[in-house]
Amino acid sequence: MPYVLVTLCRTSSHWVGGAPPGGGTLHRWRSWLQGWALWRTPRPSRILILAVNAMAVAVGCVTVILVPVSIGQDDLIRFGVLAGCAWAATELTRHVEQRRAVAHAPAVAHIDSAAVWVMATTIVLPPVLALAMVILTNVLLWDRVKRRRTPPYRAVYTTATILLGTSLAIMILSTGLGTYPGLPATAVEFGVIALAATLAWAVNFGLIVAAIATHNPTTSARDLFSDLSGQILEAGAAALGVLVAITIMTTPVAMPAVLVVIAALHRASLVTGLEKAASIDAKTGLATAARWHHHAEQLLVRAQDAGTGIGLLMVDLDHFKKINDTHGHLFGDQVLRAVADELRGEVRELDACGRWGGEEFTVVVADIDSDQSLQRIAERIRLRIQAIILDAPSTETADPVTITASIGGVHHIPDTSTTVDDLVAAADAALYEAKRERNVSRVYPTTPPPQQQPTAQARERTDTPPQ
Repeated sequence: MPYVLVTLCRTSSHWVGGAPPGGGTLHRWRSWLQGWALWRTPRPSRILILAVNAMAVAVGCVTVILVPVSIGQDDLIRFGVLAGCAWAATELTRHVEQRRAVAHAPAVAHIDSAAVWVMATTIVLPPVLALAMVILTNVLLWDRVKRRRTPPYRAVYTTATILLGTSLAIMILSTGLGTYPGLPATAVEFGVIALAATLAWAVNFGLIVAAIATHNPTTSARDLFSDLSGQILEAGAAALGVLVAITIMTTPVAMPAVLVVIAALHRASLVTGLEKAASIDAKTGLATAARWHHHAEQLLVRAQDAGTGIGLLMVDLDHFKKINDTHGHLFGDQVLRAVADELRGEVRELDACGRWGGEEFTVVVADIDSDQSLQRIAERIRLRIQAIILDAPSTETADPVTITASIGGVHHIPDTSTTVDDLVAAADAALYEAKRERNVSRVYPTTPPPQQQPTAQARERTDTPPQ
């Protein structure tokens, strides 16, 4: 059955399965195979995908051989009930899953919402049926939820990673449970199930992260593991899978109640996901202006209570409008992402950086003792941005694109009357001074000295900060 899934790796909107279009000549077969989106992935990613897919088939077969469990009529009935519930759950949560998929960052491992049914079948049904449930649930998810946004080869790879994790779980359960397949009878056996579920998740998550990293080597480790807290949903799904296993074995008439719980959990996860998406800038991965302002207020209150200094920097990219006009807005977005990566690489976890609007970024620095210390941080940020070199779009023959930034900052030991808006206004005034020369940083204690308002030519700003 995994082999059948491999034949779905064709991205043409006119063909999903069956024979290739236009006859069976060798030329058409070659054209059909060469049209797979898989071959357009980077070579390391392609090797990993093919290796994991082949390994999933081999390990699945070995698992079935090493854990020989005959399939009875009751097993088939339970499998049918669980498969029907998996289909019903997919339909009930389809729109929620689609919205989660849209909000999902491409550099983050997506949470497998079918773990409930896979976990249940892995515990109480023979290995063949457990592996079949993996394939069935992932086909359902791809067909009903992910078809428009997920290339088939990715769906196949995801299925392969879950097959490998499930095979490992089967081996652990068959060794650690007194009766396998079957329900746990002691606390130790519940621990065995927890171990099996954890290792299955680790295999799945690790291979997905590896695929993302090989497909886009520039993705930072911080981005790859940025949604580990979201994996709580996966843990909850696995725990619910244990309850489903108990229900299907003892009180199968209660299965509709499980569907209600799953639908409610998905709705709750969507709300959480949308709240998070609203706080993260889609182009840079930094905090939005509203989220950054909230975090800055928290750091300001802490500085007021402790009597420590706080610093605020505003970073404005020089000639960004010219970059957009020359190379296009997509390349401009690439510039913004590169700058965001450098900001993340410079600031501490305690500090916060966000996108203020357009080509402007903000950084709040906690526990900073002087304006000289803040000046050094501003200079390091400026030099990191200055070191960015990006290749111009492939359709052009222009020289590599370099970036510079002007930075204004303020260091302040706050009192109870200080607000974040006060600090932003002071840093913004310092930024005006920096924009007179460009590619410099200007940091002042508390507020900068009054200066004449620069002309529009002295400081280009294509966007105004959001209110």
